[in-house]
Amino acid sequence: MTRKMAREEAFILIFEKAFNDSELDEILSVACEVRDLEPDEYIKKVFYGVFENIEEIDSVISENAVGWKISRISKTALSVLRLAIFEIKYYDEIPASVSVNEAVELCKKYATKEDASFVNGILSTVIKKL
Repeated sequence: MTRKMAREEAFILIFEKAFNDSELDEILSVACEVRDLEPDEYIKKVFYGVFENIEEIDSVISENAVGWKISRISKTALSVLRLAIFEIKYYDEIPASVSVNEAVELCKKYATKEDASFVNGILSTVIKKL
C-alpha cells in the first residue's frame, strides 16, 4: 500500500470515529473485517495518534480557523485537518508541504472545493506559526 493510499485509509478511520462512539480498537477491527483493511504502521500511528492528541490538535484548529467553531466545520474537513495537523506536529518523516498537499487532495475527493480552500488556508497558517 502506498503512503497516499494509507493516508486515505487513515482519513476514513478518523472520519468514521466522528460518527461513532466505539473504541478505536473496535473501529479498526471492523474496518479490517468489513473492508479487508490491512493497516500498516503509518495507519495505526496516525489513527491512534490523532485521538491521543485530539485536544491539542483541535486547539490548533480552533486557533487558526478564525471565525469558525469546530462544531461548524464539516466532519470531512475536520477529519482531514486532524490528520494533517497530526502529521505536521508529530510525524517528522513527512514534510509539512506534503501533508498540506495531500490534505487538499483528500478534500477535493471527499468534500467540496470550498472545503479544500478552507483546509489549505488553515494548514498554511499553522505551518507559518510553527
